[in-house]
Amino acid sequence: MKLIKTLAAVAISSALLTGCVFESDNDVIPVSEVSVATFNLSFDRFTFEQLVDEMQTTSSVQQALVDGFIANTLSADDKAKALKIIQIRNVAAIIQSQRPDIILLAEYNNDGTGDDLSALKGFQDNYLSVGQSLNSIDGGDTLSPIHYPFAESYATNTGLMSGLDLNNDGKVNNGPNDAWGFGLYHGQYAFALMSQFKIDNKNTRTFQTFKWKDLPTATMPVINNCDDKDNKIPAGMSCGDNWYSDAEWQQLRLSSKNHVDAPVIIPTPSGDQVVHILMSHPTPPVFDTVTENNKLKNRDEIQFWTDYIDGAEFIYDDRGTKGGLADNAKFVIVGDLNADPEAGDGFIETIDTLLKHQRVNQEATNGAYVPTSFGAEYCFPSGECRQDNPHPDRLTSTFGLQVDHAIPSSNLNIVDSGVYWPAPNEAGYLLMNDKRIGEAGKGKDISSDHRMVWLKARFN
Repeated sequence: MKLIKTLAAVAISSALLTGCVFESDNDVIPVSEVSVATFNLSFDRFTFEQLVDEMQTTSSVQQALVDGFIANTLSADDKAKALKIIQIRNVAAIIQSQRPDIILLAEYNNDGTGDDLSALKGFQDNYLSVGQSLNSIDGGDTLSPIHYPFAESYATNTGLMSGLDLNNDGKVNNGPNDAWGFGLYHGQYAFALMSQFKIDNKNTRTFQTFKWKDLPTATMPVINNCDDKDNKIPAGMSCGDNWYSDAEWQQLRLSSKNHVDAPVIIPTPSGDQVVHILMSHPTPPVFDTVTENNKLKNRDEIQFWTDYIDGAEFIYDDRGTKGGLADNAKFVIVGDLNADPEAGDGFIETIDTLLKHQRVNQEATNGAYVPTSFGAEYCFPSGECRQDNPHPDRLTSTFGLQVDHAIPSSNLNIVDSGVYWPAPNEAGYLLMNDKRIGEAGKGKDISSDHRMVWLKARFN
């Protein structure tokens, strides 16, 4: 078992919003080690504007709200905002504590297109650039600020209306189930990338419009839950019917959010090296009614990466460029993949196959550097996790599953890894468990119901 380390770091130049990235004027300094992380922040909000407002709240106003929360002197509206501020500050403290060089931020809402970076800039300026506390609302033990010169947010299918009746209720564009990806508005559940190193936007590939039918292993969902009194088959349909019409199947998009290949240029002692950050957030394989729609889509969103690192020629990106990843490319697949290789409701064999792929570094997925934590081992017996798991030390979520993954290529030299999940006797425990905040003092009310997963690669 590896002890999660708190790393010290020196703050670099302040981030400025210019175009689609935060730029740095600092000279590029070669590095020998780089850490890459994935973190589902659970920053779900009813609107993107709500998240922007919270992120643009200055540290002095934040503190006034936190002080009022502690003193129980806030109005209902201010208390609601204070709770969100506390969540964001705790998430920022987790990031400052582990200090990843490159981090995927899942469930970081945007404007749908990813063009508006105001929420990301506010997160940098008002939270990450301000030293946070390991003690949650108690203050003290202030961490060093962290600055990410480069940041990107990506277009998403969530909440983007399809113009079709995808849930077969007889109405078109009638709520989130008629969107290309489930979302109450375009931009909900999106994801973003922050980096100490330049993100090569020119060569970034996105696969937002890749069609589900074009994945060779894709299968049409059919009505197979036929006698469920709580889930009725829609009028005019029968057991065994295809869920989608032929016309709908021709248009359906694979990605519930997006699949993105973002090359990051890392200055090393032997020169610049490119690591492809492969990002996605597949739909969870649950919430199905009369079909296995979500379960099948989760399987195929994961299968996409297996085909991509195989260099599959059938793949095409949003610019029309065909083909998968080059044979010699370095990569890290990151994201909340909503799939555990040994438990849960999904097709276990799909995520298991990806983790055991010949191009994947097995030491980081099945060997000495599988990300683990001490805190996860306590979560089921303490009641924090909802279910037990064959590998409790590998858990990444409070629902008792290893769903968040950082999967490096075999040509990356992995030297360390972990899940940031402090045990009760470790610093930072209150960032995940605080009885004064939220439902039972844990989960996404205090920070997130997911844990940051990270790994470290060494370059010659």
